[in-house]
Amino acid sequence: MAKKKHDDKAKPDAGPPARMKEKEYQHELRPLHGELVAMQEWVKASGAKVCIVFEGRDTAGKGGTIKAITERVSPRVFRVVALPAPTDREKSQMYVQRYVRQFPSAGEVVIFDRSWYNRAGVERVMGFCTEEQTRRFLEQVPAVEKAMVESGILLVKYWLEVSPHEQTRRLESRIDDPRKIWKLTDMDLKSYERWDEYSRARDDMFAASDTAWAPWFVAHSDDKKRARLNVITHLLGQIPYDPPPKKKVELPKRQTHDVQRRVGAPVRFVPTPY
Repeated sequence: MAKKKHDDKAKPDAGPPARMKEKEYQHELRPLHGELVAMQEWVKASGAKVCIVFEGRDTAGKGGTIKAITERVSPRVFRVVALPAPTDREKSQMYVQRYVRQFPSAGEVVIFDRSWYNRAGVERVMGFCTEEQTRRFLEQVPAVEKAMVESGILLVKYWLEVSPHEQTRRLESRIDDPRKIWKLTDMDLKSYERWDEYSRARDDMFAASDTAWAPWFVAHSDDKKRARLNVITHLLGQIPYDPPPKKKVELPKRQTHDVQRRVGAPVRFVPTPY
């Protein structure tokens, strides 16, 4: 399948498009999933090392976008990293040390659901590090990422941008939804009121770490479905993969003799209330 081309020129009089319906979303997502599988096979065959970073405010849609990327590919190739708070031992180490051990090996795609940029964002805004630690991190991170790229890692960094109104709507929707309440943490509530501080932290981060070798790409995510499609389409354009030739597959002949279940072997069937 040829890669889909998009016109990036904004139409001056056009407002935001209507929210995408599920049927249209699934229709557009299906061929992109096929391309992600083709990318996966190229990564395996070529030994490429791909590292994808997702950052953004709470409720920006990072988790949903990552799920859309990984839904149809192999977890043996695509690995998602979402690290918990550092342990006391990790706090005593060089800051990036616990992230470095997660970097991709040959034939692997690693996706960071939040990353070393915690130091420039949540840690700074919530007071988990000093301004001096943040300043030092922002000075050093371009060199770290340059070393990553020079070692052969394909590094792609995304910031998902959600509006204040949409963030409020999404947080409110979690309050009474038993499927989502686990996403509403005390940290979310504390960070919610610090919108301007997060904005300043984001802008400082961009200014320091948007480099020629590791640029930031921003995706507006008020419409989650469009954001997922836009990010996947863009990601496919960043990886220089070649779709593998299609193999002709035929099922082999299977044994046709009925083999009776061994007498006395216990079998417990799952109830079928549905």
